[in-house]
Amino acid sequence: MLSFSIGGTFLLGFVMNEQKDKLENQALLVAKTVSQLPELKTYISNNNDFNEATQHINPVVEEIRDINGAQYIVVLDMQRRKYSHPNTKEIGQVSKSADLNAAFAEHYYTSVAHGEHGDMVRAFVPVMSNEGKQIGVVVVGYSVLTVAELLQSIQTELIITILVSLLFSAWGAHTLGLHMKKQMFGLEPHEIAKMYVERTETFNAMHEGIIAIDNKLTITIFNEKACEILDVHKQPSTLIGKKIFDVLPDTRLPEILELDQPIFNRELYINGHSIMSNRIPIQVNGKTVGAVAMFKDRTEVKKLAEELTGVKAFVQALRVQTHEHKNKLHTIAGLLQLGHHEQALSYLTQVKEEHDEITNFLNERIKNENISGLLLSKISYAKEQGIRLEIDRESRLTIFPKNLDHHDFVILFGNLIENAFDALRDVQMDEKMIHVSVDEDEDVLAILVTDNGIGMSDEVKAHIFDNGYSTKEKKGRGIGLYLINEIVQKGQGEVEVISEPNKGTSFLITFYHT
Repeated sequence: MLSFSIGGTFLLGFVMNEQKDKLENQALLVAKTVSQLPELKTYISNNNDFNEATQHINPVVEEIRDINGAQYIVVLDMQRRKYSHPNTKEIGQVSKSADLNAAFAEHYYTSVAHGEHGDMVRAFVPVMSNEGKQIGVVVVGYSVLTVAELLQSIQTELIITILVSLLFSAWGAHTLGLHMKKQMFGLEPHEIAKMYVERTETFNAMHEGIIAIDNKLTITIFNEKACEILDVHKQPSTLIGKKIFDVLPDTRLPEILELDQPIFNRELYINGHSIMSNRIPIQVNGKTVGAVAMFKDRTEVKKLAEELTGVKAFVQALRVQTHEHKNKLHTIAGLLQLGHHEQALSYLTQVKEEHDEITNFLNERIKNENISGLLLSKISYAKEQGIRLEIDRESRLTIFPKNLDHHDFVILFGNLIENAFDALRDVQMDEKMIHVSVDEDEDVLAILVTDNGIGMSDEVKAHIFDNGYSTKEKKGRGIGLYLINEIVQKGQGEVEVISEPNKGTSFLITFYHT
């Protein structure tokens, strides 16, 4: 319907222009015919009586006007007096129109005037005497039909054309609609659009990478997780329609089209990632039209497993303690070799007292050996890094909040303290400090970890709990604080972050016993 309206508008415009051109030619022809009338040359050039001249000229001119359907024909002498006019009151009047100026200089021309009653096409022709001298001007005017008048003049033809066009358009649209609906499995366009959006968002929300190709090896699906796992640094939408070999030279996906059978739980190693892949042919009506691969990054799975079980934390604790004891043994051995037996004994006593003090404190106040071991390893590691890690001697932990266990608290303490280490790693100051406090009573368990490191801006604080977000460029980071937030939510607790750039950071986690 819109195209029909646009086409009709252009057609009307064309017809209107054709009408004006036709009227201009007709007006000019009539004006030239009138200018050659013998009556004009006789009664205007011989200076006859004006009234007598008009009595001979006006009837002849009016007859020509009626025959040719002109709106008006006006004959003027060189003084611009009117010798003819449809309105007899105008005869004898002097015309002051500026449009006549060129005509009184022996010019032939036409013009379009815009008046109260619409457009008027006018032709101007000079009247020449038999001696070749100009004696007057003839002006012929034709009224241009308006759009409404033009449509009314072809009303019958227009109605028939519209009805026939609508009939064939409806039939064509109905036939095309049935064919398209059959091709689209009976779904409406808005249903297909909804399905496409839902499918795309579903694939992007999944934690597995998904890639699909058609039987021409063209990518049809490439979700965000696949880009992340395979280190494809492009937007997934820009990969759709490209050949799979141009994006990833070796996905082992095209071989599914050749084998025409699925391959499940096959481990691959791609771009430094251990991938567990399932590859399946896509079949429609019994014919293979493509293939889809679904895969997980086993590197991340293994990393999370290590975090959840606390293996990583205890391996680090053993490494740090081994290194620390080696250093102490070397110190004692050196003192003994130098003959400083008393200093060696004093150093040994001091080391033992320090170790016993922190060990006894942790054993008495922290009623879980996993967490005690973790904190002890972090204290030793902090010494290696030139950081003073203090644990508030009033700290106490005897019971875990609902839904949480020691595995969760190993992750909680481990990542909070590691985050503090990161904040102090590149800081230049006289004393780097981390303070840990655990306050427990019948109603509340509060954990506070504070450092005097680089701090965070408001923008960074807004994203620190997002999975994968990190201010470090190193791969595999951005998981620790995300896990902390997951544990806090599981334990129905609250986490508060207080931080300013170059002034340090404090994490306060509160659990309520119910």
